[in-house]
Amino acid sequence: MGPPSEDPTADSTGPPDRQTLRLLERRLASDPLVAETLFEPDPYEPRLLRTRIDDERYPDPATAARIDVRWFTTDDFSIHYLEDRADEGHWECRWDRHPNTHNARVHFHEPPTGAAVTDLELSSIHPLEVYSTVVTAIEQRIQDLW
Repeated sequence: MGPPSEDPTADSTGPPDRQTLRLLERRLASDPLVAETLFEPDPYEPRLLRTRIDDERYPDPATAARIDVRWFTTDDFSIHYLEDRADEGHWECRWDRHPNTHNARVHFHEPPTGAAVTDLELSSIHPLEVYSTVVTAIEQRIQDLW
């Protein structure tokens, strides 16, 4: 599973919401889980916020983890969590809000492969509420691994 298309005009998600990406970057950069944040292609015209999780948080066989965030001016988003694992390859999931034919506009691609998709109920699509939902799930995942 990969993130939705990087083309900002695909599926009517709209252009990247740079202000929201910067807000989320500030929040993630101050989170103790996070080792590094960076914008792609650059901080001046960000389309993707990539966040590397601190490797020390994970027991073996996890070797790395990251969060990729795309947020659009339509309040559509994609937040992709990915672990690299020495034993299984990738373990991943994704929280999405975008037009699609497979599920409700707000949906979740379930781990470990992200292939199974279920509708998702969120109390709010405010970026900080979505951030809180995702970080809470990742913290629970890390706790479960230990």
